[in-house]
Amino acid sequence: MTYTIKFLDGTTKVFETLVGADLRKADLRGVNLGKVNLRWADLRWADLEGVDLEGADLEGADLRWANLSKANLSKANLHRADLSNTNLSKANFEGA
Repeated sequence: MTYTIKFLDGTTKVFETLVGADLRKADLRGVNLGKVNLRWADLRWADLEGVDLEGADLEGADLRWANLSKANLSKANLHRADLSNTNLSKANFEGA
């Protein structure tokens, strides 16, 4: 499966996998990432407002300074994920 990702600077990149992907400053609003493997992905400064991450694997992901407000993180694997300075207002962590 391929993923076409938009970035906050207006560029777009295509990824074969999101494991370990450099997604710094990605604009992921409106993208369904439920059950997607994002292990060790670099999501610093990414905009994930309202994104569905239910059951996603975010183990070891770098989410520093990311916007996860209103995101659905229920049942997501956040083991070793760095959430420092992350906007988590109104995020759903049920079962995470």
